[in-house]
Amino acid sequence: MSAAPAHDEPGAYELRVGRHLDDRWAEWLGGLTLTREPDGTTTLRGAVADQAALHGILIKIRDLGMILLSVQVIRGPDS
Repeated sequence: MSAAPAHDEPGAYELRVGRHLDDRWAEWLGGLTLTREPDGTTTLRGAVADQAALHGILIKIRDLGMILLSVQVIRGPDS
C-alpha cells in the first residue's frame, strides 16, 4: 500500500460499501469504477483529484445511506 497523498495531491483509492450499486452511480461518485462483489458489497476504485474530492465522495456515500466498510489508498504521489 502507498503512503497517503497530501491533502492537495491526487491519489487513487479503493472504497468498499455494504450493498450493491448500479453502474449509473459511477459518474455521480466521481467516475469511480464499481465492482459488485459476490458478498453483496460494492468496491469503488479510481483516481481522486485531492482530499476535498475524496470527502465529497464520502459525503455522497453517507447521503445515500450506504454503510462505508473501508477506504484504502491504492496509489499515492510516490507511485
